[in-house]
Amino acid sequence: MSRSADVPAEARARRVMDQYMMQCTDNGTRPSVLALATKLGLSNTTFRRHFPDLAKEISTIRSNPEAAAAAEKHPSPYEILAARNAKLRRTNRSLTENLRFAAAQIQHLALDNARLREALEDSSRVTRINQLHRGRRA
Repeated sequence: MSRSADVPAEARARRVMDQYMMQCTDNGTRPSVLALATKLGLSNTTFRRHFPDLAKEISTIRSNPEAAAAAEKHPSPYEILAARNAKLRRTNRSLTENLRFAAAQIQHLALDNARLREALEDSSRVTRINQLHRGRRA
């Protein structure tokens, strides 16, 4: 049995409940009396004995089917964030693939350019200065 000194004041219990309800709304989960009692460091029975109004309020919200239906219609901020994160990952993967493809194309074009330049120089009988220095030995 817990001592009365362990039971928080009504105002603190209400603040913790409001924070807990906001978390439940953000995460899209249904609130429970047991979870709130645990947050306050109390057993379920002790919480219900000292805060019957809060317990009844949570029970009403939990059993209200309209609230559950409304939560299903509108995604929670967490679900929105998770969807955005997944979309960003897909976009990032696609851009990475495009970047690899572009790099391969640039390499291919550089090789083609070198071959074409060499063929042009051969057909025009252009002598490269660097070739003269390579042929000499000191």
